[in-house]
This record gives sequence, structure tokens and C-alpha cells, in this order.
Amino acid sequence: MAMETGQTHDAIIIGTGQGGKPLAFALAAAGWRTAIVERGPVGGNCVNYGCTPTKTLVASARAAYQARRASVYGVGPAPVEVHMPRVRARKRHVVEQFRSGGEHRLQNADGLELIRGEARFTGAHAVTVHLHDGSERELAAPQIVIDTGSRPAVPSLPGLSEVPFLDSTSIMELDEVPAHLVILGGGYVGIEFAQMFRRFGSEVTVVQREEQLLAMEDTDIAEEIARLLREDGIRVLLGAHGREVRRAGDGVELDVRSAAGEEKVAGTHLLVAVGRSPNTDALAPAQAGVETDERGYLPVDKRLQTNVPGIFAIGDVNGGPKFTHVSYDDYRILRRNLLEDGGGSTRGRLVPYTVYMDPQLGRVGLTERQARAGGRPIGVARMPMNHVARALEVDCTRGLMKAVVDRDSERILGCAVLGMEGGELMSMVEIAMMADLPYTTLRDGIFAHPTLAESLNNLFANLEF
Repeated sequence: MAMETGQTHDAIIIGTGQGGKPLAFALAAAGWRTAIVERGPVGGNCVNYGCTPTKTLVASARAAYQARRASVYGVGPAPVEVHMPRVRARKRHVVEQFRSGGEHRLQNADGLELIRGEARFTGAHAVTVHLHDGSERELAAPQIVIDTGSRPAVPSLPGLSEVPFLDSTSIMELDEVPAHLVILGGGYVGIEFAQMFRRFGSEVTVVQREEQLLAMEDTDIAEEIARLLREDGIRVLLGAHGREVRRAGDGVELDVRSAAGEEKVAGTHLLVAVGRSPNTDALAPAQAGVETDERGYLPVDKRLQTNVPGIFAIGDVNGGPKFTHVSYDDYRILRRNLLEDGGGSTRGRLVPYTVYMDPQLGRVGLTERQARAGGRPIGVARMPMNHVARALEVDCTRGLMKAVVDRDSERILGCAVLGMEGGELMSMVEIAMMADLPYTTLRDGIFAHPTLAESLNNLFANLEF
């Protein structure tokens, strides 16, 4: 691509997340003069604040949990101590490995320039970068891709600005185990941290505004998750509204109102986990004519283009599902549209996800609630994990499996696996959905014994229309 007069690059990518970084490599390899701008550490939310550090900590918490229950397997007992400075050091080491590898590749790729600073639009295809050394640099390109991600949302809770509180980033820097962690929010983030810190040794209370945990899940799945957390010793308050928070000695006190009345929940630490906000405020998208929604996200079409031709938004910032694998698929769509046959689209794509509680929750496709709301005739298959031979053998029998099937076509519409390696089992079902296989293929397939995979035989044998 030959540059026109006034252009400094063929493409500018703002943000080095899981979509922006591989897209930069692809464009540069195709001969495009490409700039990628990053105001923070390379790697975006996933590497620095999300998947990589949290799942590293989840692994440490599971090690503590398994050590405490070693006697179940005829081992031990032995005293279990959690050393948070060492847990944190391991997390930092893993993050640094991921981050430094990505940064090294960006710095050494031909045709690709990594610019460290904060980008701000000055026109439809022009940005000013406020460099870390205090200077500024003007950039312009016909194609601009926004991959600036999101950050933890801060609710308008009276008193919150006056108390020390944690978010999903700062909680991972603790060098001590909180005596009592109060978590505001019962979504994916809140649940993962609740169980994690309970296993580290904290008393934990979850305050969830909705009537169930994980508000988008089916009720039976959400109820089972709440039961498991309570079984772990976590206090779960549902339909509970945080009204006001204040300091209470060295800790905090949260006023909570629910159907049961009002109470004060006191803790040593408060984690606010009520969602995410887009990183668009410093970007000044209005300067480029790019529209935002009421929350600041950048709406896009099926080709990930904003309302301004040549300006695209990928990953969290476009308001779609906030998962690393979705951001990476956004990259593949743009790569196809900018460099290949132009057929990339978000329409109809499956969006799987896994909640890394223990046992995992793997989910893909429609829930039973969504399928019934759509009026389609369906069948539902359910099976508890204590009916799975492999789970019994390793004593990981908590949870259940569930699938939704279209009665007429016999195609699988969705599934939820709350159980041992739930994310992996869900992915097997997703492959069948991607291949447009009838549910009978999994019901009648031969899978090695004893594997978790063979549980799919029995799950779909339990299908009821």
C-alpha cells in the first residue's frame, strides 16, 4: 500500500491487546508501514491485569485447597501455609514472561513501529501521541484500529471515594491474606476472587445486587454455583443492594439492603467487582467523528468498523463480549477484510467462555432461558458430575452438565458444563456445534475410558424433549 501525501503510516493501531498486537504483525508482514501505540505495559488487559495473572493466582489457590484435602486421597495430613509475597512473586514472574516476549517481538518486527505514549484523536485519520518523555508526535493513516480495552468500573456508591477499596487489578498486588474480604458484585470476576481468597484463608462475603449469581446464566446453573460457594464457606447475599460504605477501624463497613432487611457487613478489605468501563475518555473519539454509546463504548458493525470509514474498534472497547478469545477473533476478521478476501464478519460466531472457579464453568451457545424465549422447540439434557466415572475416580464430583438441543434439527444449541475441566468439555461440545453435528454423534461416539469426554455419551442419552 502506497502512502498518500500527509500520511505517516498505512495503519495505526492504538493498544497492544490480544487483537491489536497480532494485527500489527500481520499488517507489517504484508508490507504496510504500521505504527502501534501503547500507553501502558505491552499485552493489554489479558496479559497484565486479566487472564494471565488471575489464572496464575487461581492455580496457587487450588494448590492450597488440594493440599488441605490431601487426606481424601490417603495422603498427609500436613500443615498448609499460604505465603502471599511468594504467590504474588510467581504471578509477577509469569506476567513478565508473557509481556516481555510480546514487547521484544514488537520492537524487532520489520515495518512495525512501537510508540510508547497516549494517543488522542485530532481528526478522522489523525492522532497526536503524548510520548512518555513529555514530547508529542503527530501520526496519520487511512486505517486506524482502536484496541484500548477496558478497566474496572467504579460505581456511584455513597462513601466509596472515602474508603480504601480494591479492584480486580489492585487486589492481585496484596502481600497479605485479608482477614475478611467483602466483594461487591457476583459476576465472573467476583466469583473467581471469592473462591480464590477463601482458599488462601480469608473469610469472604459476596454482595450481589441481582437475585442470582452470574445473572446471564440459567437459574439452575447459578443456584448450583451459589451452593458450591456456600459449601466452601463463602457467605453469598443475593438481591442485596450496597447502600453506603464507610471506614470501620482499620477496615470497612457496608450497609446492605435485601428482602431480608438491612444489615451492616464489616470486613477488613473491600473488592469492587461490578463490571468494566471502556478506555475511551482520553482517546477523544469525538474529535474523529466516532460515535460512542451512553457508557463510552464504540459501536461497530459486523465488520468491526465504527461509523467513520477506516476506523475500527476491536476487543473490549467496542462493547462486545469481554473475552481475550473474542478480541483475537476480531483480529482475524480484520486481517481477512484488510488483507485477504474481505469476507470477515462477527455475524453468527459462537462465543464460548470459561469461569475459572473450581469446578470450572464452561459455556457456549444459547442458555435454556434464551432458547425458550426464542420460541423454538427444544430438549434439555442434564447430568450431575457425580455420575461421571473419571470425576469419581479423582474425587472431583461437584457440579453438573447441561445441554440444549433443537428438537427438529437435532442440533446442539448450547451447553454449560459446571464441573471438573468444564472449559475443556464445553469446547468438545462447541466443536460439534461448529461442525453442525447432531447431538446423536456425541451420544453414540466412542471415547476412551476413563476420560471426561465419555461423559458426553451419558449426558446426551439423558436428553428430554
